[in-house]
Amino acid sequence: MPALPKSLFYLGADFLTARAARRLRRPQKSGAAQTRIWRRLMARMSATTYGHKAGLEKGMKYSAFRERVPPQTYEQFAPYIERMKLGEADVLWPGQCAYYAVSSGTTAGRTKYLPVTAEMMEHFRQTGLDSLLYYAARTGHAGVFRGRHLFLGGSTTLAPLPESAPFVAYGGDLSGLAALNLPSWVEEHLYEPGTQIAQMSNWPAKIDAIVERTWNRDITMVAGIPSWILILAEQIRLRVDSDRTRLNHLQELWPNLECLVHGGVPITPFADELRAALGPTVNFHEVYPASEAFIAAQDADSALGLRLMTDAGIFFEFLPMKDFDGTKLAGLGGKVVPLEEVQVGVDYALLLTTPAGLSRYVIGDVVRFISTEPPRLIYVGRTNLQLSAFGEHVIEKELTDALFGVCQRHGWQIVNFHVAPVFASSLTGQKRGRHEWWIELKPGTAETPTGPIMAPELDAELQRNNEDYEAKRKGGGLEMPVVRLVIPGVFEHWMRQKGKWGGQNKMPRCRSDREVADELSNLTRFTAETQTPFF
Repeated sequence: MPALPKSLFYLGADFLTARAARRLRRPQKSGAAQTRIWRRLMARMSATTYGHKAGLEKGMKYSAFRERVPPQTYEQFAPYIERMKLGEADVLWPGQCAYYAVSSGTTAGRTKYLPVTAEMMEHFRQTGLDSLLYYAARTGHAGVFRGRHLFLGGSTTLAPLPESAPFVAYGGDLSGLAALNLPSWVEEHLYEPGTQIAQMSNWPAKIDAIVERTWNRDITMVAGIPSWILILAEQIRLRVDSDRTRLNHLQELWPNLECLVHGGVPITPFADELRAALGPTVNFHEVYPASEAFIAAQDADSALGLRLMTDAGIFFEFLPMKDFDGTKLAGLGGKVVPLEEVQVGVDYALLLTTPAGLSRYVIGDVVRFISTEPPRLIYVGRTNLQLSAFGEHVIEKELTDALFGVCQRHGWQIVNFHVAPVFASSLTGQKRGRHEWWIELKPGTAETPTGPIMAPELDAELQRNNEDYEAKRKGGGLEMPVVRLVIPGVFEHWMRQKGKWGGQNKMPRCRSDREVADELSNLTRFTAETQTPFF
């Protein structure tokens, strides 16, 4: 299909923005939309190998579905996915599936191959556009569509899966699968950095290529992980400074830059630095995508949370975290609730049923609803990345907020961090457990940070925001945390060792074991008196 002329493209963007604004203002019918989607999914999945085994039936009642089908992790679906990769049809979803999004979920997780059917790809296309229309609708204009959109994502190159032969199947980053299915009007009028650069996997070289291609283009939106956006901004400033006077921020180079799309990691620790790098009037727009589905996007002030995308082919369910036990999921189906039964302020493990054939799939994320009409939520962490080695039930968001609060008071900037337990030991004489914070800060502040300064402040912040942690500290179940300040580059080195440097990869912020902490310890040593790292 030939690309649209610019004039028609702009008219179309204006029309879609106005329509999205009207739709978002209308009273919600999320329950009806979810029921419609669930029936459609059951009709398709009932005709599959998995559907027959699970007892899925066209027209079945939700109560029967909740009783028959347990919540399931990737491990339960992996044997079916392996059969799909070999070309077997009608396994999880009708027909064959030749494309798989390769994901590790978190930096420390195992590799997952998530089937991307034609219906799944349509879901990603629809929600990707809707998420931008949410932004345009809440700002009241479609100006973001009048320039180029720079996506700083993983390599879009897809690789044949050798284990699938003789069937031909491909795996790669979800962004690569999406790039193969871009409408012509997106490639013509919006997409940067272009297909050739997007295929690059060497991140330093890719950043350099992006800088050379885009520094003199009309960019209205950038999207990516905050840390890589900051690296890109610095490289562009260096490129432009060689030709003219000092560039203070990217809006001086790209005067129409108005939107930063971000998601996947909390932006709070990076917000001030991002505003300084991008420009004072750049709007932040948060989205909640995953390799399994595009879940939610910002449609109002960020404090109100992200709007669940209830009418885009995914059926959502929620398991209260007070009932969650990853080792006993088979017996927890009755504890799961649909969207109509969620409550504000409760932490839930998120479950998805998708047009890739995944049913009651435990994605591994924990969410909390801010409102139910319309349904808006926030991401609060990972089910397997809670810090609860001592019954304290601390989540990723609470750790991030605590560290940000301490650093904001002192003018320190966070690069990366990880929190792990230190267990009682007769060898060291430690009688109770404690938390160990591994923190990398940007150098060059007026007040020098040290572990003994930060530890009591982090402790106070967590006690203020988490009742279980406060009870453990005041009851003597936990000692004061210890803070390890690492030299620049330790976290980067750890991620490079894991093959997870660049793209959409994220550092696991916490674990209830010492898997990550012990590996960090092998990279760095500390003096007992000052907790200052040295090699």
